[in-house]
Amino acid sequence: MDNKRRSIIRSLVLAPLFFGTRGLLASHKGGALVKNRVQYSVNAYSFNAMLRSGEMTFYDMMEFAAHIGLDAVDLTGYYFSSYPQVPNNNELFLLKQRALELGLNISWTGVRNNFVDPDPDMRKADRDMVKNWLAVSSLLGASIMRVFTGKYNYKDFTKGEVKAWLVEEFKSCAQYGAEHGVMVGLQNHNEFLFGSNEIIDIIRRVGSKWFGLILDVGSLHASDPYSEIEKLAPYANYWFVKEHVYPNGIKTPVDMKRIAGIVKNQGYQGYISFESLSEGDPKKIITSMLASFKAEYEKL
Repeated sequence: MDNKRRSIIRSLVLAPLFFGTRGLLASHKGGALVKNRVQYSVNAYSFNAMLRSGEMTFYDMMEFAAHIGLDAVDLTGYYFSSYPQVPNNNELFLLKQRALELGLNISWTGVRNNFVDPDPDMRKADRDMVKNWLAVSSLLGASIMRVFTGKYNYKDFTKGEVKAWLVEEFKSCAQYGAEHGVMVGLQNHNEFLFGSNEIIDIIRRVGSKWFGLILDVGSLHASDPYSEIEKLAPYANYWFVKEHVYPNGIKTPVDMKRIAGIVKNQGYQGYISFESLSEGDPKKIITSMLASFKAEYEKL
């Protein structure tokens, strides 16, 4: 091998160290990304009634997602018949196999936990559940698993005391996430942390690269939810786009143009997941939401 060829190969090997993945993807004009990396998913809760009644299965949901051109699906834990116990591996691997056949990723899983319960034994039980389902997430190939704060209804403790419990629980969950290679994502859910500053404070106090944010645009009930969304956008590892926002708690149709603009301006490169909470045919609603968001995003 002559010196010139050796130098070319060495420069290609070392390029990621000097320029990073983003640099390798950039064009020669202005550093713009050659390929947009935003991808689209659907959350299982959109089909809550159908999944609980047996009218729909995860397989049906995946068929629908592939049919409308989504890239992935979110398989929420409590639609598995065994929940809160974990499913057997065969059930998980069959789902994974079908997703592969349809060209889909299983990008996300989620559980329902309560880390603001004053009973430490109850918090431990939920912590153990999170740990078990992080293993499920890893087996499915999901990169992130949703957790909640839980609801706060206890008068014998200050909010600061409860936040301290949260931080410790989330630190433990992040450690479990690191062990399984799955990020733990806090979904802001209008339950205990109601504003962007509180949410950011908790993320910073946990201080782990295995703990992040699933940004739920429909769960910020401030006077200007879009301002709150903009504050949270730099911390978002995953987005939930819903058909409504709630300025001052008032149900209002989402402005897809504004949401798409925030996502684009942030340079976000991950998954946008759609979730419908409205009455009506969820398949039609999700299809419309996807088309609306993509149309606005691609104009920018």
